[in-house]
Amino acid sequence: MNSEQSTVNRLGGERPVHRLPFPVYALLYLTPGSLFGQIQDNSFLIEEAYNQESGVVQHISTFARANGGDWTYSLTQEWPLGGIRHQLSYTVPFEHGSTTGTGLGDIALNYRYQLLGHPDARTVMAPRFSLVLPTGREESGRGAGALGLQGNLPLTIVPDTEFVFHANAGLTVTPSARSPAGGSATTFSRNVGASLIWLFRPSLNLLVEALWLWEESAVGDGTTRGEETTFISPGIRAAFDVSGGLQIVPGVAYTVAVSPKSAEDGVFLYLSFEHPFKRQ
Repeated sequence: MNSEQSTVNRLGGERPVHRLPFPVYALLYLTPGSLFGQIQDNSFLIEEAYNQESGVVQHISTFARANGGDWTYSLTQEWPLGGIRHQLSYTVPFEHGSTTGTGLGDIALNYRYQLLGHPDARTVMAPRFSLVLPTGREESGRGAGALGLQGNLPLTIVPDTEFVFHANAGLTVTPSARSPAGGSATTFSRNVGASLIWLFRPSLNLLVEALWLWEESAVGDGTTRGEETTFISPGIRAAFDVSGGLQIVPGVAYTVAVSPKSAEDGVFLYLSFEHPFKRQ
């Protein structure tokens, strides 16, 4: 699934310090405080509802590796279109399977509209519409073999100064999706998910995400097959501000496959670079 995110600084002020294991304290207190910046809104598996601010671009890399060895890498770039109201982006995935090899997946071209809220609002909504291009090989399981249409509705709620909640609901429709064995069919895939972000400190967040997927694929002429998968993923992320307005946000999570039994757990890595591309 494509996950668009943003790391623009939005909430100020210090958070209360809570008791955490020693490795987390090491990250907090053995790194110079001047390197840390404010983060608030970028989940990993769940899409938050903040568009990029005017003049600021974000480059997002994600890497997910299942315990069995299969992996997916994706690169997303998000660009504001004149201001925060409109945003354009693209996502380029590369996938590796133990039996299918390595190659390009289906590229997504995305548009998001800031329907509700602004950077300081308590409730924010930004629907996304995407064209999924058939750039992956369906014979290798890396694409649908046809143009797809995707919609996702991200909702972000900030209940207080310590927590942020994100929720998603989406649908992907692929008319004439091709089967590796021949034939085509229309597929309907769905996603529902949510994440809870604990703003432990402005520069260090803990999060837990839940994601449900129903993914359909064509298996013959007019015939489809669906697969249901549920994930729970706890994670951590930090922020580092660099001169020139650059903010770097690394993160890591462990994704637990709740169902089905055949699904595999895995490691999820996140890295974001965000910086101005014109004078503010």
